[in-house]
Amino acid sequence: MTTSDTQEPIHEARVWSDEHWTARVIKNDDDDGWAVAMYLDNGAEPALVGPWTMGRDKKNPKPLDTAAFNTLVKTAKEVIRRSEQQRHAELNKNVTVAVDGQRIRVALAIVPDEEGATATLRALDEFDAELACVSVPPTFRLNVDSAQAWIAAGFERPAR
Repeated sequence: MTTSDTQEPIHEARVWSDEHWTARVIKNDDDDGWAVAMYLDNGAEPALVGPWTMGRDKKNPKPLDTAAFNTLVKTAKEVIRRSEQQRHAELNKNVTVAVDGQRIRVALAIVPDEEGATATLRALDEFDAELACVSVPPTFRLNVDSAQAWIAAGFERPAR
């Protein structure tokens, strides 16, 4: 016997959903208009909130439909993707420096944690073979100068 967590699709004027996404047309608190909020998997916070079109009576919102819902899903997915890319870029940095004719890539990876983030500094040769790996504070600032200083110090754990 198998149970399914999927809910039935909803296709109403102000609420439209499929297996993962729900669009809710809501009153815009900032003005007299309407907004639409997109939720992923019944999340508590919307992944996207944007203005929604007024209906013909200029009082009520335009009803949701399949085409609008599909466009909203595509836009919400793009917003999430960009947010994930930005978060990845904040947590993973790397620079490449030349030392004695050898190109060395130094990578900083920060792992966020509510109890205390951790970070790792790695040096890789041009073939991505690891030359060194040390723990550093998550506040470590990786740039060309700090990478060169770490390499010059024999890959000793940086003091800061």
